[in-house]
Amino acid sequence: MTMLKHSSTTSETTRIAAGNGRTSYDSFSILLHWMTVILVLAQFGLAHTWGFAPKPTRHLMIVSHMSFGILLSAVLIVRIGWRLIPGHQRPATASGWVEMAAKGVHYLLYALLVGEAVLGFVLRWSGDESMSFFGLLIPAPFAPTDKATHHVIGEAHDFIGWAIIVIAAGHAAAALIHHYVLRDDVLRRMLPGEPGDA
Repeated sequence: MTMLKHSSTTSETTRIAAGNGRTSYDSFSILLHWMTVILVLAQFGLAHTWGFAPKPTRHLMIVSHMSFGILLSAVLIVRIGWRLIPGHQRPATASGWVEMAAKGVHYLLYALLVGEAVLGFVLRWSGDESMSFFGLLIPAPFAPTDKATHHVIGEAHDFIGWAIIVIAAGHAAAALIHHYVLRDDVLRRMLPGEPGDA
């Protein structure tokens, strides 16, 4: 009985070492993760550089910002739905307060991203302007707000955008520490091309 248990444990360890222990994320989760990263960086970059561009280019950048924002919203919806499907969760690589902190950061980023997406729609519509998705106009479903409220919404949208970048940077730094200092598989679990169970 003991030999059988030892054999089972050894087999499981070998399976995990080979990347088949369901510790890596599936390829679709990895795709959604990196799409989120790219879109967030693009959104932040556009929002903080279009003020330096001439008017025609600025307009194109603003329209791109809206289009990418709608695309990011869709990615977030799919990503959250995908995670909720049984079998797409992965076991934690740490325990105790480290695991709680990691989960807290993930949930906080999700909440901020969703909040930022909602504010993006509300900001545009509160100014009596349509959203644009690669030229397809989406009119406001409610009446415009007064200028003061519109300004507050814009400030909140900008503040949350900065919060996302700061927290995401900390998240990325932690992943790099895990990879280069602690030398565990935290970062490898989300890298494209790594063995998973897709």
